[in-house]
Amino acid sequence: MSLLIPLYVHPAEDPGAWHRLITAADRTFAVVLNPASGPGTAPDPAFTAAARALHTAGARLLGYVDTDYGVRDQADITEDVRRHQAWYRTDGCFLDRVTATAHGLPACRRLVRETRRTGAATVVLNPGVHPAPGYARLADLTVTFEGHWSTYVSAFTRPPWTARQPPDRFCHLVYGVPEALVPLAVRTAHERGAAVCGPVTGEPPNPWSELTPALAGSSG
Repeated sequence: MSLLIPLYVHPAEDPGAWHRLITAADRTFAVVLNPASGPGTAPDPAFTAAARALHTAGARLLGYVDTDYGVRDQADITEDVRRHQAWYRTDGCFLDRVTATAHGLPACRRLVRETRRTGAATVVLNPGVHPAPGYARLADLTVTFEGHWSTYVSAFTRPPWTARQPPDRFCHLVYGVPEALVPLAVRTAHERGAAVCGPVTGEPPNPWSELTPALAGSSG
């Protein structure tokens, strides 16, 4: 089992969730740090402490950066990456809301190259859908589904080109999963060609405010 963990709640607001995450860090693919829809304007001491503890526990840390589907200036994006690195010693970045079209591919390729130049060892792209095939070659991991469990079980489709890629290049982030079905969500992701997943029970507007029950060991 390989879990990508976006835990978008402040450590002071839910210290128990962060403690459980730290103790289960060895079961994660990576943890996404998101202090303020990005790194914010100054280091957050609570996130600094959480990041230090996660590093000590062996977790890979990714700084959350919003690309706004190609609208944000690349310089602002790379500055966010640098701030995450300087303040929280992140190992890479989670580029959210990236484009998925063939037209947007060249710009995304330039962005990934630039983030790697800043020292991002691991780059995760999140278009939230299956993008044009070239995107999967740009990053270490691409999130090809982000959505509700009901959509995942009823309307998920997998384009043929994904079968030619290793499963460890793909991730499915599914929210609104009934807790009893979290093990099924993990198995379903693997059956659908995604070696990395992140099933959570939360609902919008912030389904990622709670830790996935998969880390408790029930999804083995």
